[in-house]
Amino acid sequence: MTTLPNFRSPDVLLDHARHTMRFYHPRAIDPAGGMYQYFKDDGAVYDASHRHLVSSTRFVFTYAMAYRHFQDPAYLDGLKHALRFLREAHRAPDGDGYAWMLDGGKIEDGTQHAYGEAFVLLAYSHAVMAGLEEARPWIDEAFELMERRFWNEADGLYADEASQDWSTLSTYRGQNANMHSVEALLAAHQATGDARYLDRAYIVAWNITQRQAGRCGGLIWEHYDQQWQPDWKFNIDDPENLFRPWGYQPGHFTEWAKLLLLLEARLEGVPGKDASWLLPTAERLFKVAVEQGWDKEHGGLCYSLAPTLEICDWHKYFWVQAESAAAAAMLGERTGNAFYWEWYDRIWAYSWTHMVDHQYGAWYRILDRENRKLSDEKSPAGKVDYHTMGAVYDIVAVLPKSAA
Repeated sequence: MTTLPNFRSPDVLLDHARHTMRFYHPRAIDPAGGMYQYFKDDGAVYDASHRHLVSSTRFVFTYAMAYRHFQDPAYLDGLKHALRFLREAHRAPDGDGYAWMLDGGKIEDGTQHAYGEAFVLLAYSHAVMAGLEEARPWIDEAFELMERRFWNEADGLYADEASQDWSTLSTYRGQNANMHSVEALLAAHQATGDARYLDRAYIVAWNITQRQAGRCGGLIWEHYDQQWQPDWKFNIDDPENLFRPWGYQPGHFTEWAKLLLLLEARLEGVPGKDASWLLPTAERLFKVAVEQGWDKEHGGLCYSLAPTLEICDWHKYFWVQAESAAAAAMLGERTGNAFYWEWYDRIWAYSWTHMVDHQYGAWYRILDRENRKLSDEKSPAGKVDYHTMGAVYDIVAVLPKSAA
């Protein structure tokens, strides 16, 4: 049996982040503008012209974080390159929206997505934290766009989707866009210190993990109607939908656990905000995710749970494992409970054995129940290993206090 590295060592984890980043850099940089976004297992680009807003923004994040941690000027250049494309290609000339998909520089899908706008806010925030001051006013610009176009004061949440010209707002409501809005708002607060971002993150987090969860057996369902009542049938015939899968998502439970702990830490010393619900909610979500979602026969956290909490999609997705490892470490550090560190080690052992490509770098995107790859597409639209490298940085931030 292969000896596993010490996953509680910051050096081991940062070396892994470097190894992952080398899969993308410099091959991802398109000299004509933006980043290539579609890679085979060996790094070959299989679509050189298509661009997705989620990948474009996440590349800003990955290059910003790599530069902050490793201080390689090449990463700063990559960050500037990715940021320029986001501003010049995806952003509407009047600033009122961002194109969801481009092909050959032309808009293929101009639908406006709150999910995408959240990642725009995240990208600008991380660009500023990496030292690009020109992006500072863009944080406010992105936030104001989200507020003007998607925020509903009565709901206390963001709507999900609008037509390109904003004339039609979809009746669909979803938790995923709101979850990533919390992530982006926390980053905006970290970058600027502006309390309104923290206030908005708190409201969204409460309304999803308390009010909405109260309508769904205490857990977070993905899909809702216009009145924010759970839609138990949405995408039931398309359970592997990339951004709107059917079922409870163990990976989103653990991602929320991580965000709730980040929110709790940020609220320390802030008057007028009750933080008492954050840790218990994070613990409950994590425990349901691992106790109901873990494949006891083949290992790994499965993709989806039915409303009965039985596994209904046995596929193993890279991001579910990565986010769950980060949540486990953060909960372990926060509580001192060995339960979380045991899960941390278990998730990393599985991921290192099955998900990580030790030859070429990065993580495989998806495996079947028996841990076999479904294709040789390592990084299609939306992946770019933002989750895996982001998880490493989240873990490293807490390891010095608890590293074994």
